[in-house]
Amino acid sequence: MSADVVILGLGYVGLPLAREAVRAGLTVVGLDVDPQVISGLNSGTSHVDDLDGAAIEEMLAAGFRATADEAALQSATVAVICVPTPLSDDGGPDLGAVMSATRAIGRNLREGMLVILESTTYPGTTEEIIAPLLEELSGLTAGENFQVAFSPERIDPGNAVYGMKNTPKVVGGLTPLATQQAADFYRCFVDTVVPARGAREAETAKLLENTYRHINIALVNEMARFCHELDIDLWDVIRLAKTKPFGFQAFYPGPGVGGHCIPIDPNYLSHNVRSKLGYPFRFVELAQEINATMPAYVARRAQDILNEDSKALRGSTILLLGVTYKPDIADQRESPAVPLALSLIGQGANVVFHDPNVDKWRVNGTTLNRVANLDQSVDTADLVILVQNHRSYDAEAIAEASQRFFDTRGATTSTHAIRL
Repeated sequence: MSADVVILGLGYVGLPLAREAVRAGLTVVGLDVDPQVISGLNSGTSHVDDLDGAAIEEMLAAGFRATADEAALQSATVAVICVPTPLSDDGGPDLGAVMSATRAIGRNLREGMLVILESTTYPGTTEEIIAPLLEELSGLTAGENFQVAFSPERIDPGNAVYGMKNTPKVVGGLTPLATQQAADFYRCFVDTVVPARGAREAETAKLLENTYRHINIALVNEMARFCHELDIDLWDVIRLAKTKPFGFQAFYPGPGVGGHCIPIDPNYLSHNVRSKLGYPFRFVELAQEINATMPAYVARRAQDILNEDSKALRGSTILLLGVTYKPDIADQRESPAVPLALSLIGQGANVVFHDPNVDKWRVNGTTLNRVANLDQSVDTADLVILVQNHRSYDAEAIAEASQRFFDTRGATTSTHAIRL
């Protein structure tokens, strides 16, 4: 079976991309290394929050299929890399999955193919790593025999307003022709395409977007600490500040940052600056320090709250509500709930959890089962901490029913609740 496009990596980025391409009438093949993902998709089962089984069935009916066979690339016009790029031990991006996907394309590359990298990485990756490897494996020349471009993913899991189709798509190629071809490809199923000057600009734009959020979240997280000490309601401060119609965007404190983008992506830029220029990206490193210490700060606040009832943290039962990194989804990547739980457990607390989207929760090799009865657990816990404010939670009612309630998300106005 020939394919207009092969998408390598069928996670939270690749699968929505595949769906929109299929809807546009393109013949799409998804390439993945996980047998469970492949079999699940081919049987109509979704493993990502934003697509349900009906969406997968619709894709299959239109000709989509998932496979582990890289031979599918041999007939593709476009190959799009959407694989994860976690942090390596030295703080830079781990390009293992990207390199593996690139090698698969290189072994099957043919004249006229367009290769697009969507995986977030540091500036220069497309030009310095991807293109040379493709040339080495294929014997072809980038920019002449085939084209290479970068287009940063902008998927926001759980966002009911902005998805793949109506979120503007940035594209930057190694040549003007590559940019044009990538833009033409995305225009088939994305409303707005924004050409970049080149691949490096497109790579850096993605990092700027997430670094902006990372730094501003760190700002309000640090403010949360001193506002608590000064007896200032930061949530009210933000409410007041955001009435200004220009020059201000509201960011909110929390128990830490999660997901792939905020805690991970800015470090790519920081690592790149250090390794290539020899000096630190101080804003990013300071923001990382502040945001990374928020779970421990929340644990200290929890201890202080228990002290007010003459209770020790050791031996107390603490119920964590919401362990995913965003509300109303099941995605737990880099969730601050994990380091928070570890900090509490390390000090002797009995930690239990509830999350409507998570049945079993893994905390450093230990599997915790969701509490069976939320109301009963709220009644009996020495302290309830709202870590993630899922829509199904009535935070005000839970706060009133709790012995002590610590709201890290600003979801309550009750005087019975203690807010971050």
